[in-house]
Amino acid sequence: MSLVDETHQRFVAKVGLQANETPRSMSFCAHAMVENCVMEVPDARLDPRFCDNPLVTGAPHIRFYAGAPLVSPQGAPLGSVCVISPEPRVALSDHQRSGLTVLADAVMSRLEARRVLLTKQAWEEAAEADPAASEKRFRVLADAMPQMVWSTRPDGYHDYYNARWYEFTGARPGDTEGNGWNGQFHPDDQAHAWDLWRRSLETGEPYEVEYRLRRFDGQYRWTLGRALPIRDEHGKITRWFGTCTEIHEQRLLSEDKDLVSRELSHRIKNIFQVIGSMIRLSSRGEPTLKAYGLKLSEQVTALGRAYDYVRVQEGTSAMTLQGMLREVFGAYNMNGVERVRIHGEEVFLSEHVMTPLALTFHELATNAAKYGALTSSTGTIDLTITRHDDLLQFEWEESGSLVLHSTERRGFGSELIAASIERQLGGRFTREWLPTGLKATATIPFVEDGAV
Repeated sequence: MSLVDETHQRFVAKVGLQANETPRSMSFCAHAMVENCVMEVPDARLDPRFCDNPLVTGAPHIRFYAGAPLVSPQGAPLGSVCVISPEPRVALSDHQRSGLTVLADAVMSRLEARRVLLTKQAWEEAAEADPAASEKRFRVLADAMPQMVWSTRPDGYHDYYNARWYEFTGARPGDTEGNGWNGQFHPDDQAHAWDLWRRSLETGEPYEVEYRLRRFDGQYRWTLGRALPIRDEHGKITRWFGTCTEIHEQRLLSEDKDLVSRELSHRIKNIFQVIGSMIRLSSRGEPTLKAYGLKLSEQVTALGRAYDYVRVQEGTSAMTLQGMLREVFGAYNMNGVERVRIHGEEVFLSEHVMTPLALTFHELATNAAKYGALTSSTGTIDLTITRHDDLLQFEWEESGSLVLHSTERRGFGSELIAASIERQLGGRFTREWLPTGLKATATIPFVEDGAV
């Protein structure tokens, strides 16, 4: 993690790097921090920006670089979270690129939380000193901050706003004291903001909410509000200290990304439908291939439904694993008989975990239809899902198979499963042929909130 100023980049946190800082002229991060996404340099020797850089021609001999920008809520570039390698690489995977972006977001959240905490500590220290002098110092400090700053009495009565608040809102001093602040919010956000504020007052928990705040020109701008309580030596709240940070541009950018994502999802869904239609039309002219074409079309449709199931719920924190698997296995049920049975408690997982799992179990079901239990009209499969602390385990057991030994060569399907479970999700996958048929076990890391 590097922070870049006018003359240097400083490595605030690092792993595997000895240097503590370098001149800004050598900094890769100075370029990455002004990008809108992860910046990748596959081979720095071939990049005109860096080919003559001392960090490339000399130690640590950087070849590959990838950095996610660190940008303040006000839009100021601060530095980046990056990875470097002495070996060239083609590119990060989507999963790795997403992970680097999430890590950068987490760093910025910690930095902002640290900023609020330090300001809170400054307030506490000032309160312990001479009251008149400390009040004056605090007001100077608060007025110099780029954020809007406010404080309240223990009961939540707002009695102070810094100059930035009045500049942004155009309110006159005294207009927003007490509960008048809520009137500055968009009507659709007022009830939600007030409910969260009331909860914080009752519980003493930190306050955090996104809302639209009316600017002096009447335009509503998305804002992030945060507040922490100040307590005395007995734990009693003596004041609340809070900030408001405009995040309007970031919010609009996020909404634009969601719009593009939904459009891409729509196009991919159409591709599934087109492929299924092409298979059905092509097989009609070949009677010997009609049954095979129908089955293949059903499988493509099932995978399309699984993809659609994941994307429909985009914007939520997690999705149900069993719901997705029922979509994948739908094509293998016959006449209302559930041939692939799912057991175990419902599990909520994020989209980036669902996709490789969908590919894995679609491949297992396809193989079962070609080599295993689903080659028989009476064959069945039981998939049991269990949680063991920080692990999630899947047991796939086939019965009634006409083929009781492995006839599958290690080809694309095996490589796909290995890439999905082992390399992408960091798990383990094993398979063995029992007298009753195939038994496969997959184990992946799992934590309570669904993030893997």
